[in-house]
Amino acid sequence: MHVVTLLSNPARPALEAGAVEALCNAWGGGEAQWLAPDVAAEFAMDEVPSNRWQVWEDLQAMGIDLVVQPEAGRRRKMLLADMDSTMIGQECIDELADVAGVGARVKDITARAMNGELDFESALRERVALLKGLDIGVIDQVLAERITFTPGGQELVATMKAQGGYAALVSGGFTAFTAKVAAALGFDEHRANTLLVADGRLTGAPGEPILGRAAKVSALEEIASRLGISEADVLAVGDGANDLGMLARAGTGVALHAKPSVAAQCDIRINHGDLTALLYIQGYSLSEFEGV
Repeated sequence: MHVVTLLSNPARPALEAGAVEALCNAWGGGEAQWLAPDVAAEFAMDEVPSNRWQVWEDLQAMGIDLVVQPEAGRRRKMLLADMDSTMIGQECIDELADVAGVGARVKDITARAMNGELDFESALRERVALLKGLDIGVIDQVLAERITFTPGGQELVATMKAQGGYAALVSGGFTAFTAKVAAALGFDEHRANTLLVADGRLTGAPGEPILGRAAKVSALEEIASRLGISEADVLAVGDGANDLGMLARAGTGVALHAKPSVAAQCDIRINHGDLTALLYIQGYSLSEFEGV
């Protein structure tokens, strides 16, 4: 048995009953259940239809995300989340570079690395080198003035933890940012790279080894093993090429507002919904959300 979830952005509800009923009837699904008025609904069906991705494309044009997945065991026991452009709306290194006056150059490298066009570790070293000499006080300034949380993040973490889940933040960014973001959103732990500092200024080098794609997969393996759960019990979410390894290994891998080349390699793609979409696809209704 599979479950079909239709959802839209809670800030701009776009899911109409007619669209849900039409798809349910066309695919021979069971009675639709509304998880949140005008935002999310689901129905069960026996088999995945052959026109799934064509329907997905049509719904995208209407501001609606479509997810089809096995119904059994979809509520996961662990959240493994990327930070930059996932749990927060920015790329921290781009914001630091902007203050340092090298924003355009660094943003170009970041975009190419996240799209899988550049080796992540080499790209990180190149970008950090451009920040050499930057006062570390700029980090607190960026955190205070430029970093915003992606809507739904607090509810996602709080709801999964209320059901006995565990939440880990794993980032190719920096601990100076993940520490604050993890604490603010309620994550149980965080892993990221470090920025080396001397005399109150960035040295232009990251700490070694660099946490990239392989390290995120290792985090999934290590934390799941420590918790005594399987990789199938993990819900992973990210947007960049360095997230693809953990997205493929997790029981549920979600490409959230991801780069096109990344989304194309993922079965679950959320382009319109916010982070609460990760609760809806697990079958949680709005009334079950914590931290609202």
